Amino acid sequence: VQLVESGGGSVQAGGSLRLSCAASGYTYRRSCMAWSRQAPGKEREWVAHIARDGTTSYADSVKGRFTISQDNAKNTLYLQMNSLKPEDTAQYYCAARRGSGAYCYEYTAWGQGTQVTVSS
Repeated sequence: VQLVESGGGSVQAGGSLRLSCAASGYTYRRSCMAWSRQAPGKEREWVAHIARDGTTSYADSVKGRFTISQDNAKNTLYLQMNSLKPEDTAQYYCAARRGSGAYCYEYTAWGQGTQVTVSS
């Protein structure tokens, strides 16, 4: 099981970034895929997920600004982040969760993370 994130970086407030997560085909096809983040001194928090039936869900803090999507042909998950704020600064992690239909359950795999830094 392998999840590899890319696309992090530094951006000014109001800017945009797109994160990518390349997954092994077996994992990707059988999982609900998610993004989480962890800011310094804080616990890791769920950001968004896309269920096996395509249903998406977002944390209130990112709703309307972030969009999770996937390219099934490439086994790749994305997170488009717009209107970034300094409080979005964190290490962002791609994750696989056991899933069925519109439901996502326990986490089964994590990527190594990619850093996003938003300056004011």
